[in-house]
Amino acid sequence: MTTAPGSDRSDGLRLSGISKVLGGRTIVEKMELQVSPGELLCLLGPSGCGKTTTLRMIGGFLNPDAGRLTINGVDHTHSKPERRPTAMVFQNYALWPHMSVAKNIGFGLKVRKLSADKIRQKVDWALDLLGLQHHRETMPARISGGEQQRVALARALVLEPEVLLMDEPLSNLDAKLRVQVRETIREIQQRLGITTVFVTHDQEEALSIADRIAVMNNGRIEQLAAPAELYARPRTTFVAGFIGTMNTLDVGPAGGGVPLDDGALLPCDTFSGAAGDVCWIRPEDLQITEADHAGSVRAVVLRVIPRGHYREVLLQSHGSTLRAFTDGEPDVEQIVGLRATNALVYADDALVQDDEPARPGRAVRAVADSGDRG
Repeated sequence: MTTAPGSDRSDGLRLSGISKVLGGRTIVEKMELQVSPGELLCLLGPSGCGKTTTLRMIGGFLNPDAGRLTINGVDHTHSKPERRPTAMVFQNYALWPHMSVAKNIGFGLKVRKLSADKIRQKVDWALDLLGLQHHRETMPARISGGEQQRVALARALVLEPEVLLMDEPLSNLDAKLRVQVRETIREIQQRLGITTVFVTHDQEEALSIADRIAVMNNGRIEQLAAPAELYARPRTTFVAGFIGTMNTLDVGPAGGGVPLDDGALLPCDTFSGAAGDVCWIRPEDLQITEADHAGSVRAVVLRVIPRGHYREVLLQSHGSTLRAFTDGEPDVEQIVGLRATNALVYADDALVQDDEPARPGRAVRAVADSGDRG
């Protein structure tokens, strides 16, 4: 292991031109990534995008075919897993069924030949940290899935890794427990200030837990950004389609609005850019108004889906089917008005950004004003 020139111990995790080919297929291609010390970064993407392969290369379970990997300035490109300052929390927990919770947590320390007193001290610290003291002598089969996941996390943390790696650690939990455990993970990660790479295919999980998210597609990072930026300004149509929900209209902006299927205009206040191939609109950026409201186009309510504190509304307007989120209570078959507050414009699958505002939506006269049902 060597120290990279110009690097120091606060350099964090760096992947420089990392590539991996498996079965004749390029799984990860020339990846460039830096994770800052203390940061929680999510690798997010669909199955087969290369996120788990990337994590396994960071942990040393796979060697890259090209590129360089450093942790706090030290080259670990080809180090074995036990020689890296990393610890992995696996998707399936990988607990020893014949060992108690305490012995599972201390297993890695025993392998490293720490003294019995030192192991006991570290295990006690981890049991306290994760709220598991009452399960010290319990076998894994007798505790819940969420508690098993906390045991797996404790086992990783006692190793005092410089980088914590988590491979879809919540995928085996039910929805409510997933939320509880991810909040525990985030709280502990922030308290300890440990650099963390968290792999998931769940966008809600990534948006709620990460400092930054790297959205992966076909072995490449499509966009790397903070959750709010990623959601508000997805740079490619792939990212836009993967993060959140979108209304996709295969036309560019025109005359202060977005053309619907029959040519009528959906009024829109602002666009990300002035010209492009398609307009994508978040459901929360569609406003339902009174049917004859100035600056709106008429639409008919097809379906109302309760979502707890809001409603998801499916509408049809001039041949186009659109989805809106609202805290109102529209009725099925009701005629309403519809307008957009913002549309994202894409050309050649890339976001157009020139911050040019649309002409005021209320200047648009839509065909629906004639009294038809959309």
